[in-house]
Amino acid sequence: MFKRIAVIAAVVAAAALAVAPIGSAAQPAPGKGGRCIAAGVGTLVSLGLVDEAARGEVDYAPLGLNGAGLIRVALPTGSFLPLGTVISLHRTNPELFAWCDGV
Repeated sequence: MFKRIAVIAAVVAAAALAVAPIGSAAQPAPGKGGRCIAAGVGTLVSLGLVDEAARGEVDYAPLGLNGAGLIRVALPTGSFLPLGTVISLHRTNPELFAWCDGV
């Protein structure tokens, strides 16, 4: 289990670095980025979706406003997003994610 968590943490860290905006308009939200990403990964782990998310196989629509409301945007069915995109959104728009409120 510890090895799996370490691998997940390494993948998330690498993805966060890979999608870091270099000279782009997307800027991280002040002080929340890393904590929000960690909260998002924790949510995926608790929902049993982390492996599927890493493979880009999670339909995020059921987590949106038309479903559980954990993501504060209405997503159409079939919203399969690359993990790097989701991580980037945690850095630039943490207000979209309910689990980022307390971080």
